[in-house]
Amino acid sequence: MFPVRDFWRRHKKKILITASVIGSGYFLYKQYDYYSRRLQVIQRELDNEREADELIKAQIQAHFEHIQRIADTTTLPHAIQHLQTRIEEDLDLSHLTERLMMGKGQPNTLTLAEKLDLWENLKILSFTKMVISLWAITVLSLYIRVQVNILGRHMYVDTARGLGSSHLLEEAELVDRNDEQKFLAFSDFLSNYGLNTLIPRMQIAVAEVLKSKQLRDVFDTTTLRETTVRIIKIFMSTGRPHHWLDYLMPEDNQSSIRGTLSTDDDATVTNINKFDQLMMETRAVLLSAEFGNVVERSLEVGVNGLIEEMEGSVGGGGSSSTSGTPLARLVPRVSQMGPLLLEDPRKTRFIQMIRGIPEVEIFFTLLYANTMPAS
Repeated sequence: MFPVRDFWRRHKKKILITASVIGSGYFLYKQYDYYSRRLQVIQRELDNEREADELIKAQIQAHFEHIQRIADTTTLPHAIQHLQTRIEEDLDLSHLTERLMMGKGQPNTLTLAEKLDLWENLKILSFTKMVISLWAITVLSLYIRVQVNILGRHMYVDTARGLGSSHLLEEAELVDRNDEQKFLAFSDFLSNYGLNTLIPRMQIAVAEVLKSKQLRDVFDTTTLRETTVRIIKIFMSTGRPHHWLDYLMPEDNQSSIRGTLSTDDDATVTNINKFDQLMMETRAVLLSAEFGNVVERSLEVGVNGLIEEMEGSVGGGGSSSTSGTPLARLVPRVSQMGPLLLEDPRKTRFIQMIRGIPEVEIFFTLLYANTMPAS
């Protein structure tokens, strides 16, 4: 007994230190083991979350491509066909050409003044028809692409909600099928409503440019390009800024709602239904300076494509008057260009020319990336 007590007295400090070290080591081991297990759980959760996010991205990409195919094969062709029908109805030139042909066959049926008046109307309406067709198919195709990209973000959120990825769920409600169809149906707004104002506005711009052009004046490709570009510039610059947006979509009925919202009124946002939200986002994109640049560049390429199509009828540019065509002979060809521009986009290269513009592709790439939640 005494040796043990003596041993304890002599080694008490060492024993206590050793026990303390062993106890601390065991405690640290248990802590390390706990945090290691916790880190493994967190890592598994992160891996699962990444897998879910990848699945979401794959799902939305597939859905987006499906909607894009619908837009390319159904929405855009339908909208353009409807547009072509309306333009043919509202800018029917047959009554003018029939009267001129009748006057040619029966010289005494029309006076010289009447013939000149008919030719003047035919000249203005033919260019109006051609330029409206060019402007409409260009801007309408861009508008529908904006619609599809706006839907892309909302479909991403909807898919995330369905898969239960909570950090992506920032929207108050989903886009249902009715809202989606109603939203895409506004691709027909231009044909149903916009043309009623667009045609007289474009006609004013055409009359302004062509008032100094006589039927005997010779047009070559350079003259035709300059004339077309000037008509478009006058049309786009006349009136209030972005007046052309009213031809594509209805007036912004939610502007008063947006004006009343503040950072303290976030709950009020939920009173705006999903369809109105889609329309507001689309209008915001169309009002942006970047979209304005895309429209301008696309119209430039469109004019070049138009000139290429008409080059055989007009003749090349040059100093010789024989290199061009008198305006009177050019007018019938001009009147025929509208229907050609509004052919089925699946069969014509015109839409593909616009889509191949680098600035346009960059714009829509950035638009889609910006409407997607950050990775």
